[in-house]
Amino acid sequence: MKTTAAFTKIPIGVSACLLGEKVRFDGDQKRDAYLTDTWGPYFDYVPVCPEVGCGLPVPREPMNLVGTPEEPRLVGVKTGTDYTVQMRAFCDRAIEELRPKNLHGFVFKARSPSSGLFHVRLYAPDGAPLDRFTSGLFARAFTRAFPTLPCEEEGRLHDPALRENFIERVFALKRLREELLAAPSCRALQGFHARAKYQLMSHSPESLRQLGSLAAAAAPANLAETLSAYEARFLAALAEPATTGRQINALHHMRGYFSDQLTPREGEELDNVLEEYAREQVPLLVPVTLFRHYAFKYQVGYLMEQHYLHPQPAELKLRNHA
Repeated sequence: MKTTAAFTKIPIGVSACLLGEKVRFDGDQKRDAYLTDTWGPYFDYVPVCPEVGCGLPVPREPMNLVGTPEEPRLVGVKTGTDYTVQMRAFCDRAIEELRPKNLHGFVFKARSPSSGLFHVRLYAPDGAPLDRFTSGLFARAFTRAFPTLPCEEEGRLHDPALRENFIERVFALKRLREELLAAPSCRALQGFHARAKYQLMSHSPESLRQLGSLAAAAAPANLAETLSAYEARFLAALAEPATTGRQINALHHMRGYFSDQLTPREGEELDNVLEEYAREQVPLLVPVTLFRHYAFKYQVGYLMEQHYLHPQPAELKLRNHA
């Protein structure tokens, strides 16, 4: 995906403290420079602080989640005040306010009793920590309301593979909405699926087949239903890890489009690079760059249009880890 001066920023929800807003219980913030500086040029952040949003002051007493993983309650550590009803009322309001903002994902604050997405510790009524975990109340409500949207915690985004997967899904959703949902038709769906073929293959060959059948069976009478099902399955497929083996499989399939045109030296060079990638000696960026070069050199139009070769802006420096 190439960027231009006309690039439209992607709306992304984010825990407000990660943008440097001083909304935490102690009056501080948790600004994440990667989010604000590296991703800032591409994302139009929509900040949310559930505690402030539900009417609590800054500073305020710290809170814990008490009860069961399925039905946790939000309780003040010092006073024992139960804020659950207040927080759930905010969640209902916030979700309705977020619907028209066309979010493409959300980055949550890890371990927060309202915004933690994974592994938020539960406590006993007396304040003792339990060996049980759940999600924060707002994160739980948001993911139930928007089950297919890409969502992550800021801490996990320091993992290169998780960061790349999140960004890939966000930009894939942007592309889907721009190329397909803006002017929906059966032909547009089938064309989008053809361009997404190898991106899907690198994540889930089975989903590629299922989505291909869905696109092929699309008809004007059921188009809206088909598009909704396609988007949900498409995003679920990209959430599956793109393993080295699946990447190699996709690359070998693409190689067939220009194998007969490569010179012996070019073929040897490409095979050596694929072998080095399979052994995790070079990052995925190396073979992908060669594939882009040969697709352009030999004017293989089908490959030049593949989302796999341009999934997100090169400036984000993803696919750079071996």
